[in-house]
Amino acid sequence: MDITIQKQIIELIKREVVPAIGCTEPMAVALAVAKASETLAKTPQKIEVFLSANVLKNAMGVGIPGTGMIGLPIAVALGALIGKSEYGLEVLRDITPQSLEEGKNMIEKRCIDISLKDNVDKLYIEVICRYEAEYSKVIIQKEHTQVVLVEKNGEKQLDKQESDTLDTNLQEDEVALTFSKVFDFATQTPVHDLEFMLESAELNRRAAISSINGSYGHTVCKTVSGVNGKKYLGDSAFTHMLSMTAAACDARMDGAFIPVMSNSGSGNQGIAATLPVLSFADDIKCSQEQLIRALTLSHLMVIYIKQSLGRLSALCGCVVAATGASCGITYLMGGSKLQLSYAIKNMIGNITGMICDGAKPSCAMKISSGVSTAMLSALMAIENKVVTSSEGIIDDDVDKSIANLTAIGSIGMEGTDKLVLQIMTKKA
Repeated sequence: MDITIQKQIIELIKREVVPAIGCTEPMAVALAVAKASETLAKTPQKIEVFLSANVLKNAMGVGIPGTGMIGLPIAVALGALIGKSEYGLEVLRDITPQSLEEGKNMIEKRCIDISLKDNVDKLYIEVICRYEAEYSKVIIQKEHTQVVLVEKNGEKQLDKQESDTLDTNLQEDEVALTFSKVFDFATQTPVHDLEFMLESAELNRRAAISSINGSYGHTVCKTVSGVNGKKYLGDSAFTHMLSMTAAACDARMDGAFIPVMSNSGSGNQGIAATLPVLSFADDIKCSQEQLIRALTLSHLMVIYIKQSLGRLSALCGCVVAATGASCGITYLMGGSKLQLSYAIKNMIGNITGMICDGAKPSCAMKISSGVSTAMLSALMAIENKVVTSSEGIIDDDVDKSIANLTAIGSIGMEGTDKLVLQIMTKKA
């Protein structure tokens, strides 16, 4: 592979695989609020937040780290009070018991207004902070940390808004990936250039261990590894990867103050792309180089799929992340390039269509379903068993199969997305 393309892909991975504390949607909202408050240079008396449907959906029912609370209001309040935009998706890491109480008081004063905004990008956050006659406005668009507008009292300090509303992550200087590029990069790049991938393994492993030592969410991890789990599911490499992956998600969705390594703006995608591969690598005692290359395959495959799917969609992110994990697992099983393509087709032929109904504790169950399918798909691929082009949405060409998956998730399920949000907001 050309050295220039290798460097571009390394930069792409480093941009997309980054640490995050808490669910990325409420953290992105808190980031926008923090930036607006910094621009106003005062603690706002009134905060107006306008969100796309997908951001609102993903932020309604998830725990906010360090608060013991769920949903957007406390994230907005803390973003204004102690948020620092320079921290990115770790914007609320300076939270204290005192600031939490101040945030609760801000909510009680009803100075936070959160609304749905139609006809915008799927990832769209607009915040207006007011203090007497002064105001500031910040817009984040297309990516969770991409600030495209900063305005104070009518004067624009930054304006990078685009004329189109296409929800895409592919930037002008970004390499367009294919399955072959992903495979060639992960298997041919000098391993010392990929050692940074171990950071995702260690950070997400620590998150899983912290969860195992606590009690978070629906404790899916402890169900799998507990007495009944061992009795009925066994104690194997399969249950180990289920337990480890669910553990990190249990904690993250419950609002534990535990950082994870995200992928393409999603902590759960980072977890599901990392921990099944890491757990399996631990069990088979592979070499460090094999682990590094497997992690690279997994994470880069997720980035590839998200290039056409978009940051947010009606399709559950665990479908995408588990597809990456299945590639990594197949590689660790000794799979060839052809067999990795089989694993991808098996994934797409199986769990395409799993809906995203927001970030919440039960996401750990969906991640477990994705990991289960990843293992089954890898096992079938190693035995040269694959869903064929005469079946459903699978094409002979693996890239076309991926395009079919992302078209369903980004276009075909738009009506599903609207109905899901309608159901969720009617309950609220």
